[in-house]
Amino acid sequence: MPAAGAGAGGILAAVKSILVVDDERNIVDLLRLYLEKEGFGVLAAADGEQALAMHARHEPDLVILDLMLPKRDGFDVCREIRRRGDTPVIMLTARGDDVDSIVGLELGADDYVTKPFNPRALVARVKAVLRRADGSTRGGRPFEVGDLRVDPRRRDAYVGERRLSLRPREFDLLVALARDPGVVLTRDALLEGVWGTDFPGETRTVDVHVAELRKALAPDGPEIETARGYGYRMVPAARQPLPD
Repeated sequence: MPAAGAGAGGILAAVKSILVVDDERNIVDLLRLYLEKEGFGVLAAADGEQALAMHARHEPDLVILDLMLPKRDGFDVCREIRRRGDTPVIMLTARGDDVDSIVGLELGADDYVTKPFNPRALVARVKAVLRRADGSTRGGRPFEVGDLRVDPRRRDAYVGERRLSLRPREFDLLVALARDPGVVLTRDALLEGVWGTDFPGETRTVDVHVAELRKALAPDGPEIETARGYGYRMVPAARQPLPD
């Protein structure tokens, strides 16, 4: 958290802090204005190295991260933030196609916004991502699907003795699929359940995360089957017969 006095009216323990990373000063100032108006504490960094230093020092609750940065680009910064932990990341991109957004989601970003953007809409996304992050900590009882063991409260998952290394949304997606093995869940249902009802992204987001989750579960974990044109379901991995 930032020190007292940063942001609007001082920062109390309950106030969420947002790290805005962008080398365009006007964008930083605009976001600071709208975020502080909503009661957030705001930190700012103008390049990738400064962003990582401030992330380590202040441990913000969320990072708004531009892709095109001096010194270290947004992809590199997002990768390092994910290596450190589960800080939610919203990526900013100025490009018109979806290549950057897909790569960003594969690296573990929670959402993405294309420039130019509506600052009120971006603040709404910040609130939605923070709600999902807070809600995911409530967890639930551990459960098993075949050799897969999931502990939502501790946010741990194992296949046999192998601990799965999952990004935050991948873990939430795993929980959603594994709680109802054999049941087909539509892409829209997964998008709503994992990303939230107000998430404005496309179902392509689900496909990207399912692909990454399949890699993490392979080769000995449960399979995630595609119901073509509909959605996905999880089925336990078939047990091999013991040798005579």
